[in-house]
Amino acid sequence: MDAPVTDRRTFLARSVFATAGAAFFGLGDEPRRLPHFAARARRVIYLHMSGGPSQHDLFDHKPELARWHGSDLPDSVRQGQRITTMTSSQKRLRIVNTRRAFAQRGRCGAWISDLLPFTAQVIDELAIVRSMHTDAINHEPAINLLQTGSEQSGRPSFGAWLAWAMGSEARDLPAFVVLHSSWSGPKVDQPLYHRLWGAGFLPAEHQGVLLRGQGDPVLFLQNPAGITRASRGQQLAAMAELNAAAHERYLDPGIAARQQQAELAFRMQMAVPELVAFESEPEHVRALYGQEVMTRGTFANNALMARRLLERGVRCVQIYHRGWDQHRNLDLDLPRQCADIDRATAALLIDLRQRGMLDDTLVVWTSEFGRTVYAQGELEDGSFGRDHHPRCFVTWLAGGGVRAGAQVGATDELGYNVVADPVHVHDLNATLLHLLGFDHERLTFRYEGREFRLTDVHGRVVRAVLS
Repeated sequence: MDAPVTDRRTFLARSVFATAGAAFFGLGDEPRRLPHFAARARRVIYLHMSGGPSQHDLFDHKPELARWHGSDLPDSVRQGQRITTMTSSQKRLRIVNTRRAFAQRGRCGAWISDLLPFTAQVIDELAIVRSMHTDAINHEPAINLLQTGSEQSGRPSFGAWLAWAMGSEARDLPAFVVLHSSWSGPKVDQPLYHRLWGAGFLPAEHQGVLLRGQGDPVLFLQNPAGITRASRGQQLAAMAELNAAAHERYLDPGIAARQQQAELAFRMQMAVPELVAFESEPEHVRALYGQEVMTRGTFANNALMARRLLERGVRCVQIYHRGWDQHRNLDLDLPRQCADIDRATAALLIDLRQRGMLDDTLVVWTSEFGRTVYAQGELEDGSFGRDHHPRCFVTWLAGGGVRAGAQVGATDELGYNVVADPVHVHDLNATLLHLLGFDHERLTFRYEGREFRLTDVHGRVVRAVLS
């Protein structure tokens, strides 16, 4: 009998699902973009403090605030900057001093607040950037800009770019995982939308996978009653054949992506229960992260989870910690927020160092913007807060390729304007990609007739943080 004739379209469609089938049976790896130069880091833990921590009370020590306390913000300092409607109606913008005690710590001599005693112990691992600035003054556009390179939604997230560019080293887990942490500040806070870890116009399989902090880490992790693992595997094989036929007819790349994700979910059913079982961790490691490490969904639990994910080949883990939007009750809420993250953040760096992982793991700590030096509300009633401030905030990096102990940039004596070495959000993303081996101007994806990139048409590498 003559062999059946296969046209080019059928051949390509079947090739797509041959690749998916190979992944299903444990064969082959996802293709990667070749790096532009030798990478200093091969994976990322990205700690996002959602809402805007007050740099004045944590990392940017300004002794002159004591002299200015209670005074109106000078027009010469404000320079006509627009401010949010939450304080624009106030009769006065009164400068407020921090109530925190600052001290120089480590060999680098960096100033740090008493709210972060554990972070102070590892400060020589950090490269602190005090001159970050952004374009947006409200949360949604600001966090979009930081995470996707655009104030408008729809662009691929940082983690999705990495998953697309670097592929995955994990057999049974996604390349990009997202974790949400519980927080101690007010529970009414800025929402986190899935588009912040979405794939945008990149292939859909590169979007972040959210592991839940309550119940099953992934929905439908368990098979329904009466469905065995073997029968589930047979269902997936049959679904692959149906999807191959659908792809042949419609040539929709989303069909292949959905099949690949279904097969990944099948493998995750075996991998995830072991991942979240911290009982296998030595007692001294659990003690390092603190007593909350065994409570699912806490920042401590997520920090240890991030290390375990990286050990299993995940490329990028983003941990979001909400509650940093202190418009009121700054002196009450900020210490609680810091207590949530301080010990576990330091423990993560120590743990990575002890395991020999920090040298090729990039750790990022940031937010979407900072807080104002002037008070929101009245100083006298004690419930004042600080408003959004895009002109300057603090970010730190640690690990692979980072110059440990570096201190980059400076603000004026009130901490209102950057006066040395400004670092824009696009510059930060350009630097992160550089440390991972990619030229941010050359890592592009063609969409609707244009080459897009994470840094849009801006950005420069901040050489001062590189080792």
